[in-house]
Amino acid sequence: MKRAMKVYSGTRMHRLLGTAAALTMLAGGAGAEEAFNLETLVEAAKKEKAITVYDSTGKIVEMAANFAKAYGLSAEGSKVKATAQLEMIIREARANNIQGDVSIISDAPAAMAQLIPQGFAESWLPPDLASKIAPEHQNPLTVVNSANVWAYNTELFDKCPVSNIWQLTEPEWKGKVAMQDPLGKASYVDWFNQMAMHGDEDVASAYKALYGKDLDTKEQSATASWIKALASNAPLLTDADAAAADAVGAPGQSKPFMGLISSAKFRDNADKGMKLGLCKDLKPWLGWLYPGVGLITKGTDSPNAARLFIHYVMTAEGIAPQAIDGKMSTNRDVGLPADEPSGIGAALDQLLPYSMATALSDWDEREGWQDFWRMNYHK
Repeated sequence: MKRAMKVYSGTRMHRLLGTAAALTMLAGGAGAEEAFNLETLVEAAKKEKAITVYDSTGKIVEMAANFAKAYGLSAEGSKVKATAQLEMIIREARANNIQGDVSIISDAPAAMAQLIPQGFAESWLPPDLASKIAPEHQNPLTVVNSANVWAYNTELFDKCPVSNIWQLTEPEWKGKVAMQDPLGKASYVDWFNQMAMHGDEDVASAYKALYGKDLDTKEQSATASWIKALASNAPLLTDADAAAADAVGAPGQSKPFMGLISSAKFRDNADKGMKLGLCKDLKPWLGWLYPGVGLITKGTDSPNAARLFIHYVMTAEGIAPQAIDGKMSTNRDVGLPADEPSGIGAALDQLLPYSMATALSDWDEREGWQDFWRMNYHK
């Protein structure tokens, strides 16, 4: 039985346009991409069962509803954390009881290390959109890049009170940096690894720019040195972005916090009266990106509907509920809306991008970075 939050479309039905042979081909054989036709895919999808889509954002419910309405299909959006998605997909496959047909999973390393190579799920690139998606985002298909950014309280400061990440390791900010616990959020230790592999010189340069001398460290990298210093400065660790955002941006505070939060939390400025400000010009980066990978579960009863959903979320209409939260489609023709609350669209060059090329290294190094954080964290 499908889970709750099912969303159904209207009852309008369409006549089938494609032939049975064409539908069989679309169901997943070689040569399907060469013969790709969106209308044929739509009609094939209408012959299949309703689909369930997993994502770690509640916006997936709205996205599934919009998809169902657009194509006259039935679809269910289910908010499931990345770690739970991984477990559910594997468990359902082993039990031959597929419930989730599509997964937009924010744990790209796990997808590449476990789900795809072990045959639990597969990536599909919409052929007609391939020219709009950069090669590094095609296999597996990165649907969206999300930003975690440094934020401050605009009620207490006219601008970001720090200009360099090394300042967050100083006594002034001891116990006053709020962020999710890296031991409970894999994307944080992936960020550590990405920073060490692709931005270590920038971390070292930021140190020299702030203190006027080269970094002298016994750690293996400038990144490790910064992480050790940050962990030792007693950051306030939370189990969710909401708690970190509250610590930073709640109105009426007298003791300022800095925080690392999702760009999506800036919608709370309008919805809840929060006072979150984006730390523009922070060196070397104001934040970092992590990918959401779109996968189709192998063994799904609805392979065409699943592909159609993947195609839909790669369009401006399909990703709109997430774009308003500052989450960026990898379709280069799809931008952020002008009224996106955080303003991240004007500061994309200040984010550390995520390299899919080293996602498997992130997977391999997770335990090491977690141990490093655990050894150096002090309350």
